[in-house]
Amino acid sequence: YFNQDYGPGQYRGIYLQDNEHVREVFTSWMKPFDDLGMTTIGSQSVGSTDHIPFDRAGLPAFQFLQDRVGGTGGHTNLDFYDTIPIEDIKKNAVIVASFVYHTAMLDQLLPKKKK
Repeated sequence: YFNQDYGPGQYRGIYLQDNEHVREVFTSWMKPFDDLGMTTIGSQSVGSTDHIPFDRAGLPAFQFLQDRVGGTGGHTNLDFYDTIPIEDIKKNAVIVASFVYHTAMLDQLLPKKKK
């Protein structure tokens, strides 16, 4: 499960949710996006987002690391369509599509983290 829940900012990486088994895979998938700044892999587990129930159920679940965009995001009354940085959203769409494609093309499931 790949999640974007931190507003419309550009992707800069992904959190592993304490699942080190996917580091090498994600590193290779991110390589084509170095020029977009998609270079960071955070090993920590982040919470308060929509991927948490999947993670708790034992399914691989990850949150993209994003730029914070002032005046948007955070599920507030300031979340207006006209404040979305369109170029960031276009880049994010390509990156998430690539991650989903690569996941679908794996010969086996993404590895689960050890409990």
